[in-house]
Amino acid sequence: MELGTKLRDMRQQKNLTQEELADRCELTKGYISQLENDVTSPSIATLIDILNALGSNLSDFFHEEAEEKIVFTDAEYIDKQSEGMMFSWLIPNAQKNLMEPVLVTLDAGASTQPDFPHEGEEFGYVLEGRIAIVRAGKKWVAKKGESFYFTANKEHAIVNLGKSKAKFLWVSTPPNF
Repeated sequence: MELGTKLRDMRQQKNLTQEELADRCELTKGYISQLENDVTSPSIATLIDILNALGSNLSDFFHEEAEEKIVFTDAEYIDKQSEGMMFSWLIPNAQKNLMEPVLVTLDAGASTQPDFPHEGEEFGYVLEGRIAIVRAGKKWVAKKGESFYFTANKEHAIVNLGKSKAKFLWVSTPPNF
C-alpha cells in the first residue's frame, strides 16, 4: 500500500489543500507534502490525527477488499477420476458459492453415483455424446447440444447411453458435488 498516495487521494476527495489539512492537524504543509510523496512516514498518533481530519479511521484506511476472481484456467481445475468417470471442478472452492459447476466425462456405459435427494436444483448441458438422466426411476435422454434441469428432491444419476465418451457440464445449487 502506498500510504502517501492514499492520503493524497483522500485529501483531494475532501477538496482540501495540503495547507488546510496541515492546519487541521497542527502540522506543516511541508510535512503533509513529504507524507504524500512517501518521503517520510507518520507516527501512528499523527496518522490517526490526519485520518480524523479526513473523516476516516485506521480500520477503514487499511481495509482493502480482496479482488473478486472472475476467470479460472484449466490449471486451476480439480480433477477426480473414478470408475469410468472424470469430474473436473471448474471453480476452485465452489462449495462456498451458491452454485457449483462441474465438467463430467463418462466412459461408454458408465454412470454417476446415485445422488440422494437434497435441496436445490440441477442443470446440465451435453457437450458430447448421449446421456440419460435417471430421476426417481424415470429416464430422460439428452444428446449433444441439449440441456436438462430438475429439482434435486428425488434420487438421481446420469448414465452414458453411447458407445463413446459423453461429456456434459453439470451445475448444482446449492453445491453438492
